[in-house]
Amino acid sequence: MRVVVMLDPVWITMSDDTRLAARIWLPEDAATDPVPAILEYLPYRRRDGTAARDYLTHPYFAARGYACVRVDMRGTGDSDGLLLDEYLRQEQDDALEVIAWIARQDWCSGAVGMMGISWGGFNGLQVAARRPPALRAIISLCSTDDRYADDVHYMGGALLIDNLRWASTMFGYQTRPPDPAIVGERWREMWVQRLTAEPLLLHTWLEHQTRDAYWRHGSVCEDPGAITAACYLIGGWADSYSNAVPRMLERLRCPRKGLIGPWAHKYPHFATPGPAIGFLQEALRWWDHWLKGRDTGVMDEPMYRVWLEEYVPPATEHDERPGRWVAEPAWPSAHIAARVWHLGDTTLSVTPAPPARRVIATPQDVGEAAGAWCAYGAGHEQPGDQRADDGRSVVFDSGPLAERAEILGAPVLEATVTSDRPDALLIARLSDVAPDGASLRVSYGVLNLTHRDGHDTPQPLPVGAPVRVRVQLNDCAHAFPAGHRIRLALSTAYWPLVWPSPSIVQLDLDTGASRLLLPHRPPSTQDATLAAFQQPASASPLPRTTLTPPAMARRAGHDQIDDVATFEVSDDTGRYRIEPTGLEYRLASVERYTIRPGDPLSARAEVTFEMEQGRDAWQTRAVSRTVLRASETAFLIDATLDAWEGEQRIIARNWQLSVPRRSV
Repeated sequence: MRVVVMLDPVWITMSDDTRLAARIWLPEDAATDPVPAILEYLPYRRRDGTAARDYLTHPYFAARGYACVRVDMRGTGDSDGLLLDEYLRQEQDDALEVIAWIARQDWCSGAVGMMGISWGGFNGLQVAARRPPALRAIISLCSTDDRYADDVHYMGGALLIDNLRWASTMFGYQTRPPDPAIVGERWREMWVQRLTAEPLLLHTWLEHQTRDAYWRHGSVCEDPGAITAACYLIGGWADSYSNAVPRMLERLRCPRKGLIGPWAHKYPHFATPGPAIGFLQEALRWWDHWLKGRDTGVMDEPMYRVWLEEYVPPATEHDERPGRWVAEPAWPSAHIAARVWHLGDTTLSVTPAPPARRVIATPQDVGEAAGAWCAYGAGHEQPGDQRADDGRSVVFDSGPLAERAEILGAPVLEATVTSDRPDALLIARLSDVAPDGASLRVSYGVLNLTHRDGHDTPQPLPVGAPVRVRVQLNDCAHAFPAGHRIRLALSTAYWPLVWPSPSIVQLDLDTGASRLLLPHRPPSTQDATLAAFQQPASASPLPRTTLTPPAMARRAGHDQIDDVATFEVSDDTGRYRIEPTGLEYRLASVERYTIRPGDPLSARAEVTFEMEQGRDAWQTRAVSRTVLRASETAFLIDATLDAWEGEQRIIARNWQLSVPRRSV
């Protein structure tokens, strides 16, 4: 173990003289005994936003012979400039300069890796595709190779409510000022510049409702061969980005490994649901192999390792998910095959059933038990018991299973439907139904049927004519116990997960021409030979004091008089003081989603963020609010932004915008 020093701030000057702020942990003797470097490059502010997480992670690697460099991206934290959108070319260009700067330092051996989760996982892939010479390997967690089809914005061509939720989050995050203790008196000028230039990203993202050049930029699936650095791809079944791991294992040609655990959107050494693993030890094996040239055995193991989940009574929060680790030597796996389940009138069976006609025309508030699209491990975000949603959907059940059935991969629904409208959604949910009737969601998929032939050029449905559609559900790994039933539930709405169609839709389903394909995985003797992960470890936590405790609530209800379904989430992180810097901060948000079950145009989503930042007499506060509604032909946005220094209002901005609906 080497003695670690922390340097902050360290200024990295770009070619246009913009300075990026960094915090660096490294062995104190690295100048005479250079070490490889690990870069984490984020907009989430190193001195407060990710400080608690960074303290647990980066000093661990530094003590084991690495320089860990945590950089605030342009326009964030204490760095100069403006952040105008996610994953811009400028962001990548800056990263290339940062990597070159790191490789030139006397404390660096010249070998660099990138590690990051979510945004940091995205830009790790994107920067790797630019092939900076010093970048040897990356670890990308909870990320995607496809910004349109598999990110927070759209799913199956349908607009995710998280498009608003995430836009509102960034709207709030970017209202925080730089720290006067770091940037000096120019903090106010920098803050006002940011507040004045603050983009309304919801408007930007709604202007791109199909897979156009905007989304192709930064989607490394466009040219998988561009990545030559070794990639360790990690996700969690409780997260929303697990599909990208097997897809990239199949498409990339660089050295690669994949790992999916039961986790939500967090690093696996402290993520829930558990079991958490010794992620830092696993990452160290990866870095030692690729950055130090040591034989750690990490590349001798199976390419793809996942946590195969067992049934658990459905709940909106799980501390642990029972299951076991299984592995595949390559992906796609040669011994996983699709098992066909045929749809009957109300049944699923492995033998064809007499054809029937089922009408799918569900209420707009189906989705109350959906949970969050992206679960951050903050509690009560998981899908609950599906029985209420199942009761408002069209359901097909198998008989009680005679024997255990294990699946690994993406379930697929192939269906023939006839629509009475040119625009329609089809949502498919796969559940594990216990003998007592409890319904555990295993996976789900969404398809905007105008996108049935692709996301580039949607085509209206031919009213009254049958069409063949394919709905791919999210990848999963699950064991259905003997005696349980497999359930397929179909709906034309899923609120508040996806934005509804512009009108009430009726789909006629031809069950005789429809089937469910489940990726059956037979038992493998290799599973029992897998080495166990080590127990979670971390560096010492960040010294911080809780000044006001956190509070969170999730509520769903139905006003019987006005016939309005309401879903509300309030999340106050509490107020904290970071003891080494004296910086105090608080974040509080309220999300409110309402809809009338019989009126898709009644859908309304509102998100408010309040941010507080200060130290002693220096106190700042900002409040942002975004509301999204829609007519048959347009999305309607109302937004406000207000910021104060002490009692003085610094800025007040308002937006009222309309964006045409384009088959969404």
